[in-house]
Amino acid sequence: MAAIELEKMDKEKEKEKKDELDAKAEFAKLTGTRSGGVYMPPARLRALQEAASKDKTSAEYQRLSWDALRKSITGIVNRVNIANIKHIVPELMQENLIRGRGLFARSVMKAQAASLPFTPVFAALVAIINTKLPQVGELVLTRLISQFRRSFKRNDKIVCHSTTTFIAHLVNQGVAHEIIALQILVLLLERPTDDSIEIAVGFMREVGAFLAENSPKANATVYERFRAVLNEGSISHRVQYMVEVLMQVRKDKYKDNPIIPEGLDLVEEDDQITHQIQLEEELQVQEGLNIFKFDPNYLENEERYKSIKAEILGEDSEEESGSEESSGESDEDEEEAIAEKEGIEDRTETNLINLRRVIYLTIMNALNYEEAVHKLLKVQIKEGQEIELCNMIIECCSQERSYSTFYGLIGERFCKLNRVWNDCFEQAFGNYYTTIHRYETNRLRNIARFFGHLVATDSISWGALECIKLTEDDTTSSSRIFIKIMMNEVTESMGLKVLVDRFKDDEVKAACRGMFPMDNPKDTRFAINYFTSIGLGAVTEDMREHLKVTMIPCSAASASTLTIVSAECPQNHYGATTGNAGSRAVLV
Repeated sequence: MAAIELEKMDKEKEKEKKDELDAKAEFAKLTGTRSGGVYMPPARLRALQEAASKDKTSAEYQRLSWDALRKSITGIVNRVNIANIKHIVPELMQENLIRGRGLFARSVMKAQAASLPFTPVFAALVAIINTKLPQVGELVLTRLISQFRRSFKRNDKIVCHSTTTFIAHLVNQGVAHEIIALQILVLLLERPTDDSIEIAVGFMREVGAFLAENSPKANATVYERFRAVLNEGSISHRVQYMVEVLMQVRKDKYKDNPIIPEGLDLVEEDDQITHQIQLEEELQVQEGLNIFKFDPNYLENEERYKSIKAEILGEDSEEESGSEESSGESDEDEEEAIAEKEGIEDRTETNLINLRRVIYLTIMNALNYEEAVHKLLKVQIKEGQEIELCNMIIECCSQERSYSTFYGLIGERFCKLNRVWNDCFEQAFGNYYTTIHRYETNRLRNIARFFGHLVATDSISWGALECIKLTEDDTTSSSRIFIKIMMNEVTESMGLKVLVDRFKDDEVKAACRGMFPMDNPKDTRFAINYFTSIGLGAVTEDMREHLKVTMIPCSAASASTLTIVSAECPQNHYGATTGNAGSRAVLV
């Protein structure tokens, strides 16, 4: 019996070893493939990760920690803004930035390229990190210079513009020496083209105030070259105008382009570490830092960074030992602090601003509407804030130079995914219609075509049109233009015949009663003339029949005589027919 039990125990041990090996092998197979491997249920994946990461010196554990470091750094960088940068920096320093300096450089460069208005914030973040870890700031600057050189050779204007903007603000923050700015300007102005001069003008607007203060002679030389380019006349009139505007900006002493914006002057001059990297020198971009590599001294390096982090953040080991003795009291204090925080109401709308920024960046970075919807559904939106997503989609649409169906398809997909989004877009329609007079013509046109697409595809209910009251008193010139463009979009999509049939539907007719007023003959005539003037006279048949029945006699002497004016009669704007003063004219 004892022999049988020993044999069973041996088999169980062998089975446990085999399971452990299988878990490690399967996990290695998953992480080794470029696409991440086949789909695996989350519970099974967690079990594999736990089994594969028991040994902290193993490659599997290091890979998991590397992925976590990458996600954490990217998430922190994407959340930074002027209001929270002082809190973001300590949170960022908690991560191993020495090991992940390549990840940080890549994240901050991608985030800056995606949102150029936030460039001063990212430059301030790099400047703060540079004072504590100069190798991180040097790597960011080196990669930016290398990226500029590549994009300049490839004539990639967009990348050149974003890269030079970042370099300009790093010069303003003291991370980069002004010599790199002057070298870039010399390169751009040496052989002037429209694109190179345009990039030079944008670069000079950002860094000009700094050069005027720290290198006045070099700054004067640069402007003399700009004047020479103007006199040569080798560039287009548009770019010449940009140079002239730059001259005016210089006269105004860069009042709209300060060296460091308010709230971002966070580094003392004594703490600044300036890197003198030349444009033509050989650069070490260290692309290998972006890729996971097994570290045989992983635990030692992690402990070393912990000591560096404690020194940077001012953490004291004595306080840690003292906290162990008073752990009971600290736990109570933490609970009270949590309770107090839960009662605090944030009225600065910082979270709301961050949410709008995330939505904007997600939309702008999507290749097509399906990808945009897929990514937007992953954004963490609190209950009750769904309308913010709808408003951001409409605002992004309105900012385009011309209407793009990309936004209409996004709105249509959201409306057909969930009733919540449908209700939000209907609410947004009412809000935008009542405030449409605040928008300029181009934005008004884009918004009208966006809602026209939603109405034509039945993404929102036609009942949303009940807020429209088509009378002379209840409409403005902006709202009339809005209705015209929206209805033309609906007509182009559905066809006039289908549109007329839809307006004859009982539910639609009840909802759109305000668009076809029959209470007052004056309002009826106004609506008839309006629809006729925008090419939708076919939808006015019911109102014309209604006027025929309810027409008033033109005089008391001949009560049965009515004056009927055809559509060809001369008439003023929206229906005041120029007939006899003593007769009551009706347009039919």
